[in-house]
This record gives sequence, C-alpha cells and structure tokens, in this order.
Amino acid sequence: MRRLNVGIFNDSFPPVIDGVANTAVNYARVIQKRFGKAVVATPWYPKVVDDYPFKVIRYSSANVGKRIGYRMGNPFSPLLIRKINKEYLDIMHIHSPFTSAILARVMRRYTGTPIVFTYHTKFDLDIDKRVALNPLKSVSIRFLLSNINACDEVWVVSKGAGENLRSLGYRGDFIVMENGTDFVKRQSTSDEIKSVEQKHGLSSDETVFLFVGRMMWYKNIKFIIDGLSKASESGATFKMIIVGEGVDRPEIMDYVASKQLSDKVIFTGAIRDREELRHYFSRANLFLFPSTYDTNGIVVREAAACNCPALIVKESCAAEGITHNDTGILIEETVEAIAEEIILATKDHQRLRRIGQSAADKIYLSWDDAVGRAYERYLEIIDRLAEKQRDA
Repeated sequence: MRRLNVGIFNDSFPPVIDGVANTAVNYARVIQKRFGKAVVATPWYPKVVDDYPFKVIRYSSANVGKRIGYRMGNPFSPLLIRKINKEYLDIMHIHSPFTSAILARVMRRYTGTPIVFTYHTKFDLDIDKRVALNPLKSVSIRFLLSNINACDEVWVVSKGAGENLRSLGYRGDFIVMENGTDFVKRQSTSDEIKSVEQKHGLSSDETVFLFVGRMMWYKNIKFIIDGLSKASESGATFKMIIVGEGVDRPEIMDYVASKQLSDKVIFTGAIRDREELRHYFSRANLFLFPSTYDTNGIVVREAAACNCPALIVKESCAAEGITHNDTGILIEETVEAIAEEIILATKDHQRLRRIGQSAADKIYLSWDDAVGRAYERYLEIIDRLAEKQRDA
C-alpha cells in the first residue's frame, strides 16, 4: 500500500462543533491510522488544545463576529507556509472554499501539490444569512466559485449538494463521495441508556424524540416544534430532547415556551463526548431531522449506527438513499405530516424498532470505508497529475 502525506484544510475544527469539522477530524484520524500521515491546517482558537494522533497546524486568526460564526484565519503567513511545506504533502484536501482554499492555492504555487475540494454546505444560504448587502453576496459567490474552479478535482457529499453547486454557477465536473460516521455500529448498554433516563427524568416506556445539531432556525427547528405542538394538542404524550448550541437557542427556547411545550422539551446544550451522545441516540425512539439545508446529514447515519430511525423530509439531501418505512420515515414538509408521524410514533414503538434495525443494516457507512474510497481516489488524482507533467 502506498503511504500518502495528506493535508486536511478546513476553516472549522474543534473546538467548533459542526458536521464539516467532524468530517475533517475523521478524515485525518483514518488517514493517520491506515493510509499514511495526516496534517490538519486550521485557524487558531483561544485556549485550544490539540490532543490528536495526527498533526494539527494552527494559524493566526481573528474573531469576525457572531454573524459569521467562525474565526477567520490568515492564510498568507510566511511562517505557516514554511511549516506546511516541511510536511511534503502528496495531496491537499480542502473542506471549505474560503480561507482554506486560499491557503491550498498558495501552497500549490510553491509545491505543485494537487488540490481536491469537498462541497459540504449550501453556501448560497450561508452567504444569505451572513452577508447583508446583495452586491456583496454576488462578490462572495464569485469568490467562492473562483476557488472551487481552481481545484484539481471537486467532490460533493450527495447528488443534492451537486445540484446546489450547479445552481451557484459551477460548470465543472464533480463526483459524489459520501461522508461516514465515527460511531461503531452498536446500541448503548441498558445501564448507559438508564443514565440518560435518570438524568432527564424519563420513564423507560416513554416516547422520546431527538434532534442533534446546531441551534439555528435554518435547521428547520421551527417545523419540528410546530409538529410537536400539533401532536400534543391531539393528545400525544412524549419528550423531545434537543442537543446542540447556536446563536438562535434563546429564540428557540422562547418559541417552545410560547407553544406551551417547555415541560416536554429538554435542551441539553452541546454534547462533545461522542460516547455520551451515542447513549442519547440509543435511547431515542425517533430522530427528527427535517432539515432541507444539510447536504448530507451525517447525523442520520449516526442514528442508524445506534438502531435509531430518522424522520426526514422527502427529496431533501438527507433523504437520498432512504426508503420510506424501511430505512427511514419520509414526509412532506407540512406541519400536518410531521404531526401525524409523531402521533403514530407514540403508538407504535415496534414499527420504529424495525425501521431502526433496517437502517443499521442498510445505510450505515463507517468513516473507515468512506475515507478508504477517498484514498483510492487520491491515488488516481496524484497519478493523473504526474502523468500530465511527464507528457508536458
């Protein structure tokens, strides 16, 4: 097996918690374990401690405000460029088309190292949220496309992500490379599940719904709350656990209160311990993930790893590869539809267990397998570039 030195460049990385940061960690972890050496380059955060089996190079960054939500790094530091140059990278894999893309382009100018980019996020929606003026939105999208077009190969995490990339104006080629999950396929033990129940005052036969993600309205959290409210008005009894943090959390909590659901909805905050998070997935009867924003929805596979079925909106990116009533529950994006499934879930736990088991059997994808596919593609990119240089 050819061992590779792979640069993983991303604008978000722990202590930031989001799906792309999780992806960057797991790419680096699997590459270091199985395929060579991984080097992560990412912006510095205050009080950060990088205790990983792979190397992390932090570079200077600035806090640009809550509207952006991340620190912005400086990719032009000569010291940073020298540090990365000493790692003798065979390929650079970037997961953000902003600072990380600029850094990779600077490095390629010095080294000729190829760049592969994974498109994870619907950046048009991100730009709409974070950029107030329309002229600046157009400039931001042109900047994004310039960086994507400069890459040697483009990957997308789902067909829907590819369609969104096309809608931004991208006209190049891309291939679908799905993300995996770092959860081993197993449910938590009965004692571990009881620890969740005791912590939150849950009975063992109580119907529990779960959401895991950033506390942002664009995750379709209002839709979940409205569905819970309608189901509750119909007499359904349940508890809803919401795991995560985000700038919209205070507004979300206020909205829950306005719907008289405060006694039914539990906010845990962010859970950084992955094994503890597994216990929540294992206890939940149904994972509610109606997001139409996410391009892949790793959390749906995390739920499947724990035999927890997921409720997903039809034709969303998260719904790709899901069969209704077999590997998941697919609904129209209406309050009536989600309320109906919530009510049914409280009455038929056996159906949910069957779907959860099927999801574990059929849609689970480990990071080892996902990154293994990426490694094979890295080799093709590197060899293709070498052949092109020989023929030049």
